[in-house]
Amino acid sequence: MALFVIFIVAVGYVLSYSFDSQYFLPIAIVYSGASAFGSYFLGDKIVLALNKAIPATRKKYFDFYTVTENLAMVAKIPIPKIYVIESDSMNAFATGRNPEHAVVCATTGLLNKLNRTELEGVIAHELSHIKNYDILLMTVVSVLIGTLSILINLTSRRMFWGGDRDNDRNDNSGIFAIVGIIMIIFAPLIAQLIQLAISRRREYFADASSVSFTRQPSGLISALKKISADTTPFKEASTATASLYISNPFKGKKLASMFSTHPPITDRIKALEAMM
Repeated sequence: MALFVIFIVAVGYVLSYSFDSQYFLPIAIVYSGASAFGSYFLGDKIVLALNKAIPATRKKYFDFYTVTENLAMVAKIPIPKIYVIESDSMNAFATGRNPEHAVVCATTGLLNKLNRTELEGVIAHELSHIKNYDILLMTVVSVLIGTLSILINLTSRRMFWGGDRDNDRNDNSGIFAIVGIIMIIFAPLIAQLIQLAISRRREYFADASSVSFTRQPSGLISALKKISADTTPFKEASTATASLYISNPFKGKKLASMFSTHPPITDRIKALEAMM
C-alpha cells in the first residue's frame, strides 16, 4: 500500500511537471476521495440494490442464519445483516464499512447446494473480510485508482486542448513530456495490476482466517470445489461488485477472468490443503 501511494504521487508529479498542471494532483485526490468515501458510507445499500438482494428470514434460511450467528461469535464481531439473492448460481459476498455496519449475502443456489460444514467455510471466509476491514482497504485502493484515472484524464485534456507548455521553464521539458506521455499510456495498467495483487492477497488471507474460525480447511475446500464446478450463469452479477464475491462471478469469460480480482480457485485449494 505504501508503494502504491508512492507510485500514484510519482505519476502525479511527473504529469503535473510535464504538462504544467501542478493543481491537477490535489484536485484529483479531493474529487476521487469524496467519491470513494461517499460510496464507502453508502456502499452496502448500493451493492445490495445492484444485486437485487433481499433480507433473509431465520425461519426460511435457518442454517444460513445460525451458521452466521455462531461464526460471528467465534470471530468476536457483531452479527451482520443477512441477505439472499434469488439465483441458482453459487456465490456469496460481504460488504459494509465496518463490523458494526456489515452485511453477508449468499445466493439461494449456494445455500441449496452446500451442506452445513461447507457453508461454514464460505461464511467464515466472508466474516473474515469484515473482521479484517477489507472493505476499508479496498476503498482506499479505489481512491488511489480514482485519483490516477482523474489525473490522467485532466492531463490528457491539457495535452490535447490546453496549448503549448512553457518551454523556457527547463531544458529537460522535452524529456519530461515524453515520460509524461509514457505515464499516461502505462500507469493505468500498472495501477490495475497492483489493485489485482492486493485484492488477491486479501482473498488468500480470508481463506486462512476462515480456517482459523472453523478449525477445519476441509469445509471451505469442498465448497470451493463445488463452486468451481458450478456452471450456472450468475445473471445478477455486475463488474462493479465482482470483487466482493467469494468466487469470480464471470468464470468462463476469458477476458473478465484474466483481470479477475480473485486468484484461481485451484491455487486457493492448494493453499488450504497445505494447512491440513
